[in-house]
Amino acid sequence: MTGVGNYGVRAVQAGHTIEVVTLDPPDAPYLAQFPLPSHALGPAAGHYRYSARLTPWLLRHAAEYDLVVINGLWQYHSFGAWRALRRLKVPYVVFTHGMLDPWFKHTYPLKHLKKWLAWPWSDYRVLRDAAAVLFTCEEERLLAPQSFWLYRANGRVVNYGAASAPTGRAQLQEVFFERYPELRGKRLLVFLSRIQEKKGCDMLLTAFAEAAAREPELHLVMAGPDQSGLVAGLQAQAQALGVAGRVTWTGMLTGDMKWGAFYAGEAFVLPSHQENFGIAVAEALACGLPVLISDKVNIWRELDADGAAFVAPDTVVGTRATLQRWLALDAGARQRMARQARATFERRYTVEAMTTSLLDEFRRAAA
Repeated sequence: MTGVGNYGVRAVQAGHTIEVVTLDPPDAPYLAQFPLPSHALGPAAGHYRYSARLTPWLLRHAAEYDLVVINGLWQYHSFGAWRALRRLKVPYVVFTHGMLDPWFKHTYPLKHLKKWLAWPWSDYRVLRDAAAVLFTCEEERLLAPQSFWLYRANGRVVNYGAASAPTGRAQLQEVFFERYPELRGKRLLVFLSRIQEKKGCDMLLTAFAEAAAREPELHLVMAGPDQSGLVAGLQAQAQALGVAGRVTWTGMLTGDMKWGAFYAGEAFVLPSHQENFGIAVAEALACGLPVLISDKVNIWRELDADGAAFVAPDTVVGTRATLQRWLALDAGARQRMARQARATFERRYTVEAMTTSLLDEFRRAAA
């Protein structure tokens, strides 16, 4: 709901009316502070989040709106909305949010089989009848048809936005260095994401160990929650590689500590095996950090074209290559790339850019 709130507020400020239907219960804590009018039709039942109230509510009210936006797939809200909207002939668009990436098919084949059994009767129809299916980058749009052979959609690429970085670089750096004083004066590479298998943390440690052997001041900050119980094993790997003392594990960082870590770094690294957009990538760009990413971070094409990123395959060899390219730059080249990173964020990934792009697409779909 965060993304909807961000662009929704801007759209309202521009004179539009936006209301949100959710299958959360009316007493969901976040709704008390949610900035847009909302209709809570939950609680929904089970993993599929079925609600008998959704389709009847839309049959009564959907015609009052020029356009409906369906956020996400694989739960009842998308199919239930389709059931009502196809009868009323109210135009709608679908925001897939990376849920058609074929990585999931290859990584979780049993889950994919369950989706395939329902696909022809549910989400295939949702996408087929949509005025537009929205993707946040060209790579996501190109990958989507690879998940299911029965695929028909009017794919459109729109901007997606992240929060702008707060001002006060020096003060925020100081917040971070007060907590980690041993990192002052180091050349910091920052990983900030969830610690889980698909993020490629093991590859990053291996590649970093090789780079660190040639750069005595290089240090790796591994920031993020340990969602899969991997940190102990990764720490053992760092010990075996001889770089345990050059890797700092911070856990999850938020607020000033998070922004301070970004500002303290000289580059952001994320060698993921799958990443639809990567809000942390956009936040790093907002702080003027060039990004060293795999070609499975789906916004890689745009960042590579802008010169704001070094990109390579999601392998140890590829991760090593991005680190080597970065370390081979002189100070002037690093500064130019940092300025381009900030310019790329301003052009592509602000909430304002997202709102403009979405409203243009909404007008086209409603027409």
